[in-house]
Amino acid sequence: MHAAVLSWYSANARDLPWRAPDRTPWGVLVSEIMLQQTPVVRVEPVWREWLRRWPRPADLAAEEPGEAIRAWGRLGYPRRALRLHAAAAAIVERHDGAVPATYDELIALPGIGDYTAAAVASFAFGARHAVLDTNVRRVFARAVAGTQYPPAAPTAAERRTATGLLPGPDTAPAWAVAVMELGALVCTARSPRCPSCPIATECAWRLAGSPPDDGPPRRGQAWHGTDRQARGRLMAVLREADGPVPKPRLDAIWPEPVQRERALDALVADGLVEPLDGDLFRLPSSRPT
Repeated sequence: MHAAVLSWYSANARDLPWRAPDRTPWGVLVSEIMLQQTPVVRVEPVWREWLRRWPRPADLAAEEPGEAIRAWGRLGYPRRALRLHAAAAAIVERHDGAVPATYDELIALPGIGDYTAAAVASFAFGARHAVLDTNVRRVFARAVAGTQYPPAAPTAAERRTATGLLPGPDTAPAWAVAVMELGALVCTARSPRCPSCPIATECAWRLAGSPPDDGPPRRGQAWHGTDRQARGRLMAVLREADGPVPKPRLDAIWPEPVQRERALDALVADGLVEPLDGDLFRLPSSRPT
């Protein structure tokens, strides 16, 4: 399985800037946060601009958190921008501005979980870790467990499978990204391209006749008319403003007052919006605690 997947990756890997030989550990960390729940095509231009503006953690840490949110644009889930800002500040304070190399140091940073710590340690520093994102979990569910979709959340059994499949330290980082790419391009959620899969002849799910699970893959969350859409509209106004925004201007962009106030309160509670005296609101100007 290792040889087949690695050979396929060598011939089919996408040319992505965070995989380039000159990418930095900081660039890898930024990409991993941005790529959570966001497709590559939307991430790449924002990533390039982010690294142009803030090529080192210290450059971002020196800015107000609101600038990170503003630069995040329309990637969605803007709390990730705050997490990156907080991680940059911690890297400066704890590691003299250099992204730490070990899993334990990485996972100790604010906003960094198991997947991100393992991914950065592997992709930026060549460490040997099981990297379990949605794509990898789907490949292993089908190829090894014989099921169409993985469980809703990673399980101990999945971690054992991923760890057991890790090759030696020389090829483990390449294996991790290769399996991820296989899940993204071939072993997709809705329309897997089984004839193009390098391990189709060994895939337990395919050998079993590709039996369907009880239900289809989880659908994306609704958007139109939701609190998420209201939050997005409010954030768009605040991102585009040169200074504090008066409350009446925010009121004008969402007609339903109860939902609008709920969305605004949630943004304040999440640290994405800072209320000021005089019924004014702005992006946060102080570092979140």
